[in-house]
Amino acid sequence: MPDVLEGGWELSPSVQLRPEPFGALAYDFTTRQLSFLKSPALVDVVRGLAQAPSVDAALTHAGVPEASHDSYVSALRTLARTGLIKERTA
Repeated sequence: MPDVLEGGWELSPSVQLRPEPFGALAYDFTTRQLSFLKSPALVDVVRGLAQAPSVDAALTHAGVPEASHDSYVSALRTLARTGLIKERTA
């Protein structure tokens, strides 16, 4: 699997996000996997991935402080590993 810092990413088409006060519930209708995004900022990043040229750009656009980028990248790697986000194709 490519690293999330390379290329563009997006929410997998089979995944829907449901906003919650803590962030969002992410449900994959294919695998029936339910995940919790425990930060509204992380939800903003995930939603912005499809329009951003890179993960770094999505983080910046969502207002994530530079000092917090590593922890968000770690969360995005987990989301990629579980299939909730996928590498964007051209």
